[in-house]
Amino acid sequence: MAAAAAAGGGGCAAGGAGDGSGAGAASKLKLYSYWRSSCAFRVRIALNLKGLEYEYVPVNLVKGEQFSAEFSKLNPISYVPALADGDFVLADSFAILMYLEERYPQHHPLLPGDLKKRAINYQAANIVSSSIQPLQNLYVLKSLEEKVGPNEPLAWVQFHIGRGFSALEKILADHAGKYATGDEVCLADVFLAPQIYAAVERFNVDMSQYPILSKLHETYREIPAFRDARPENQPDAPQPQA
Repeated sequence: MAAAAAAGGGGCAAGGAGDGSGAGAASKLKLYSYWRSSCAFRVRIALNLKGLEYEYVPVNLVKGEQFSAEFSKLNPISYVPALADGDFVLADSFAILMYLEERYPQHHPLLPGDLKKRAINYQAANIVSSSIQPLQNLYVLKSLEEKVGPNEPLAWVQFHIGRGFSALEKILADHAGKYATGDEVCLADVFLAPQIYAAVERFNVDMSQYPILSKLHETYREIPAFRDARPENQPDAPQPQA
């Protein structure tokens, strides 16, 4: 599986498509992923932006394959994604993204050169990764359904997404351009795109309250690196019924 976007230097790069040549990987990367995981979605976007080829290894979370002895060796907490770079294995999407950023710094940098803009990217990414996404995790939703009732998970998720999106709208108001923090695709975009996608496609969130995020959602749909990483385009995604 290959990927998308032009290399940049000294900061984030504009969205687009590139051949990913010159990555210089000693061995092909291997991504352990689940088609609908927003955390794996982030890593797929970054790999595509950096033009890095990788082998896609599906891990079916619904069937519990993340709890297998084989996968638990890769990630003891039993979450996707996990990334293997030769003999080196790393789990957690944020750690993987930072690893890829340092391993391949000249291939579509995800972090701006400007200190303050870089900090805003960290802030936006952390709102998604610590204050929104963990609260919609499959494990959390199953626990809510079992302990409270079948209608509770959706209301729970919509509340927490709304809370996070309201904060993001305020934070990005002074920074957004074509993309989240300006006119270049950066780390914040890599985190925002999967979360907005989930809000729209899975959790029926009313996006009319979030004009900045709604505009970004439409923009991301046009970028090949983002489009190719979408859940429905993954090899383990369910096939549409004929």
